[in-house]
Amino acid sequence: MTTVAIIGAGPLGRWLALGAARAGFRVLLEDVMPASLHHARESIRQELSPQELSPRELNLDALPAVSFVSSIEDAVREADLAIDCVPDELESKLEILWLLDRMAPPRTVIATPTTNLSIADLASCTYRPEKCIAIAAAPAELTAGAGPEITLRAAPATSAETVALVCDFWEKLGFRPSVERSVS
Repeated sequence: MTTVAIIGAGPLGRWLALGAARAGFRVLLEDVMPASLHHARESIRQELSPQELSPRELNLDALPAVSFVSSIEDAVREADLAIDCVPDELESKLEILWLLDRMAPPRTVIATPTTNLSIADLASCTYRPEKCIAIAAAPAELTAGAGPEITLRAAPATSAETVALVCDFWEKLGFRPSVERSVS
């Protein structure tokens, strides 16, 4: 895996984009709000140390391995992994999964942070339930550096390849992933 699409440039999206870029992934950070993308660009630039930035990047023309896009289609077109950073509420999750499912190539894995919703139920609403997995952490827990462990929740249909890809992603970000299988 080399390309990660992150949908939503709020605190969690910015944190994931920075971590993934530092871990060597190509990152496409998407938000429909231009002001959010601008804020994300500024925030990520300030987080990067000067030795991580080339002179061109110090001028904000680009950041290492991070591209800022304003459509989900542009974000997921080449993505191996798509992570949504939308609110953890049923309507928001269903809408974003519907969009990701239809716009991303068939190979793209969809990961969704949720503490309240069943990944089995969410995955069953897609054409790729074998490629859906939940990140069982609240955004504040992740961005606050709650610890080196992260729990992933796999639905019964989630494939071993999906689990391996997402575990690899989190390991490269410095986490120790554990996987729970939901029964329904």
